[in-house]
Amino acid sequence: MLRSILQQVPTVAGAAADVATTVGAMELEAPLVGRALVVIVDDRTAHGDVDSTGPLVTELLTEAGFLVDATVAVAADEVEIRNALNTAVIGGVDLVISVGGTGVSPRDVTPDATADVLDRELPGISEALRSSGLASGAVDAVISRGLAGISGSTLVVNLASSRAAVRDGMATLNPLASHVIGQLSSIED
Repeated sequence: MLRSILQQVPTVAGAAADVATTVGAMELEAPLVGRALVVIVDDRTAHGDVDSTGPLVTELLTEAGFLVDATVAVAADEVEIRNALNTAVIGGVDLVISVGGTGVSPRDVTPDATADVLDRELPGISEALRSSGLASGAVDAVISRGLAGISGSTLVVNLASSRAAVRDGMATLNPLASHVIGQLSSIED
């Protein structure tokens, strides 16, 4: 069962809405890139242990202009992962990032579950994430079997679970995600 580990954030209708950001005493208007949801794939976190990567992904997404609807934690189980991804897609978010379960152990089933959800794979994004992981020394990012692709009008991306892989992956992903989401929203107009 999905367990929300962050408070739900009110959603906005449409990716072009503006979000006010307060910096000190100055208020800036920043365009909203889109809505996002974070799925943490980790048995311990799903059973109540402290999540160390969800808040980091949320922070990096927020800095990139995304409104994060929620972070959910699921066990390393294909059905739970697939249900979380499908729920996000049906909920209409622009971007779903899953963190964890992308390696080579038998419990690393996130890419397998993701493949069942995707309509079209975007191998260039996955390759870019692995390449930047190699350049930064994030070994788990390099051996990640993570996928990226489109499900409906939602970009779905798997990241490895170390903090280094998340930081590097998000730096690589943010401009790519903005571009893909822009293309998908122009098709819908």
